[in-house]
Amino acid sequence: MYTVTVLESFVAQHFLTVPDAGPEGEPHSHRYEVELTFRGPELNEFDYLVDIDDVEAALDGLRSRYADTMLNDLPEFEGYNPSVERFARVVWERVTDEVTDDTVTELAVTIWEDDQAHAAYEASVPCASA
Repeated sequence: MYTVTVLESFVAQHFLTVPDAGPEGEPHSHRYEVELTFRGPELNEFDYLVDIDDVEAALDGLRSRYADTMLNDLPEFEGYNPSVERFARVVWERVTDEVTDDTVTELAVTIWEDDQAHAAYEASVPCASA
């Protein structure tokens, strides 16, 4: 299995919406580090698993969408607690819509909210040629 991992970081704000959220229930910032790990058993005709330029473009889009924003105010978090776990799933959905290389069979999104805490979402990706 081949893997390619690419990173991006940005600052965004959120507050948790669960009962008894404590200090996390107040608006605050995190320097999020987003780690995308693409996996697949084969390379394409250029010996790539994934086109890094496409991945970097997707990461630029993520940074443009989320940097310096309040996650709670965005439609993709409406009705959801904007936890780092939920954020990882949201990023997975956005990236799999944009990076569609047929050789990629799985994507893992890990989001670090600080040096000690991270969450991940990983799943098989839909086949681009389907």
